[in-house]
Formats: sequence, structure tokens, C-alpha cells
Amino acid sequence: MKLVVQVKLLPTPEQATALEATLRAVNTAACQVSRHAHEHRTFRNYDLRKHTYTQIKDEYGLAAQAAQHVIKKVADAYTTLHANLRAGNLGKAGSARRIRVESTPIAFRAAAAQPFDDRCLSWQIDARTVSIWSVAGRLKNLAFTASAQQLTTLSAHRRGESDLVYRDGMWFLIATCEVPTPGVKDPEAFLGVDLGIVNLATTSDGARHCGKALNALRHRRRELRRRLQAKRTTSAKRLLKRHRRKEARFAANTNHVIAKQIVTEAERTGSAIAMEDLQGIRDRVRLRKPQRVMLHSWSFHQLGAFLVYKAARAGVAVIYVDPAFTSQQCSSCGQVDRKNRLDQASFSCTSCGFAEHADVNAARNIAARGETGWAVSHAA
Repeated sequence: MKLVVQVKLLPTPEQATALEATLRAVNTAACQVSRHAHEHRTFRNYDLRKHTYTQIKDEYGLAAQAAQHVIKKVADAYTTLHANLRAGNLGKAGSARRIRVESTPIAFRAAAAQPFDDRCLSWQIDARTVSIWSVAGRLKNLAFTASAQQLTTLSAHRRGESDLVYRDGMWFLIATCEVPTPGVKDPEAFLGVDLGIVNLATTSDGARHCGKALNALRHRRRELRRRLQAKRTTSAKRLLKRHRRKEARFAANTNHVIAKQIVTEAERTGSAIAMEDLQGIRDRVRLRKPQRVMLHSWSFHQLGAFLVYKAARAGVAVIYVDPAFTSQQCSSCGQVDRKNRLDQASFSCTSCGFAEHADVNAARNIAARGETGWAVSHAA
């Protein structure tokens, strides 16, 4: 499986200046290639290379391999754009948003990330340095910092390209690693996981991972952004810039911790993980306006993705089930009734009288459906 390892670069002032000039040059060149692609409706890597390679290489002082990567970056960006257009993610045909997107060439920020392959970038893992191409020449002995685990992963599994990233005044290299995964073990049981907003994740064994701290942080950040945006002063904009991405980092860390705990428990008990297939839930669910903010800030997809890749590394099977009526169905007798769900936290079956926390009951239904689905899909 593919994983990425992010290491922080520690450039000298001269090296930082060269890196900044390099990103500015390659992204200016990418904007020029993008304008050509948009104007001539030429989006294939080979065709773009034929018409723009020599020009950007000479005009911006790019090395041969760097120029190739600039062109490939543009071609990949248009491939992604066209996929989003076909999927309707950028509006319906004829809508103002879609017309604006289709009529404007893709633009690249001056500090947008740039890929480097082994011809432009070499790693000295033991010395914790890299040698990287720049418009000012080869930068040797560029130091980086990484944990012992990251160094081990880089040394054993790094493959392909690495991206040079400038973010919040810091330089990073994000390296792609091909990590071998163990075979999936046949499950002895199933651990159902109910994803939610109040409780971010609830498992069928009764463990609840509360989202109170994350939801409180999001509320505070939302109110802070509202007040600062209303001021529209230079200091307010500076504060907004300083606080950006803090909420996303906190949410990602919370999801990592929850996913690790769930996968560890599944591995310990020899269980497979059963989850609801929540794809498209934001389009299906209709909520009152005050609730929409919470729904659209709900990072269930990220938590699910973390569960999947951590489970794969541990050899734990993952199966998706139909989410219909899991919160209304009794996990004891199977009766489905909206009246079973008394409120957000309470479940009481109107047929058999079974009572349980609503999220735990839903997780047990998910586990049962996971067991059934596994038996069907793995029948001899």
C-alpha cells in the first residue's frame, strides 16, 4: 500500500531563497503551459510537451527533468478538473460556476507544491540531508528532521516522487512509500462502528469516542472567524491567517487517535471492522439551516479512510454495509420503527422492550450486517 512520509526541511537562508525562487519559476512556467493547454484544448502530456517543453526550459532556466514535471503537473491538473466536471462536482451544465471554471485556465500559486524524482532529488537518510535541484544550482547537504520511524520507512520503502511543499513559512518534503501489507486474516467476530457527530465513533462492544471537544473547538473557531471577518482590518486578517488550518489539524489528530484505538481493539480480538457506507450522505440528508454547518464540517470520510489504511497495515478486514435504518432497528429482535429512537442518545424497542444507548445499538446492527455480508461475499 502507498503511504506518505512528511519530513521538515531545515534550509539555510541562502538555500531557502533558492527553494523559493525554484517554486516561483516552476509555477510561473506551469501557468504558461496551462494557458496554452486551455487556449489550444490540448491536455495530453505528450502533446503539451511537444509544444511547450523547449520554451519553458529556456525561458525559466529549468532543468530537463524539472520541465517534464511541470508539464505533467499541468496535464494531471486538467485530468482532475475534467473528472470533476464529468461527475458534476463543479455545477450543472450551463450553471454560472461551471461556465466560469470551463472558461478559465487553471492557475498555480507561486508557492504551489512541485514533484521531484530521483534525478532531481537524492536522499542521504543516515546524514539526514537531501540534495535537490534548484534554479540556483544543486543544493547539497540540505538538512531535514524526522522521527526514527519515519527514517526507517524512508530507508526501506521510499519509491517514486517526492513533493516539495512550502507551508506557513516552513519547508517540507512529502515522500511516497510503498509499504507491504500483511494478508487479511479471517475474522473470528465483527466489530461494528457507527460514525456520528455527537459521538464521532461508537463500537458494538460499547466503546464511545465523544466528539464534544472537537465540536466545541469548531464552534469557537467558527465564531472567531465570524468576528474577525466582520472587522476586515489588517490585524484581523493577520490573525485569521495565523489560525487557519488549526481546526483541521486538531480534527485529523482526533481521527487518527480514534482510528488507532478501534483498529487495535479489532486486531486484539481477531475481529473484522464493519462500517456504514456513507457516500453521498450530505446530498441525501435534509436538515434545518443551523444543523447544516455541523453536517458539512463532519469529517466522517477522513475517519473512515484512517480506519481503512490502519486496518490494512494490521491485516484487519473491513466491510461496508447498507446504513438504512441502523438507528431505528432493534439489535435484539430486529424490529424497525422510528419510535424506537427516543432521542439522540436513547433507544427503546417498542416491540420487545430492549433498551440501549442509541449509537451502541446502531453499531451492533452494523456488526450483524457486516457478518452477514462477509458470509455472502466469502461463501465457498
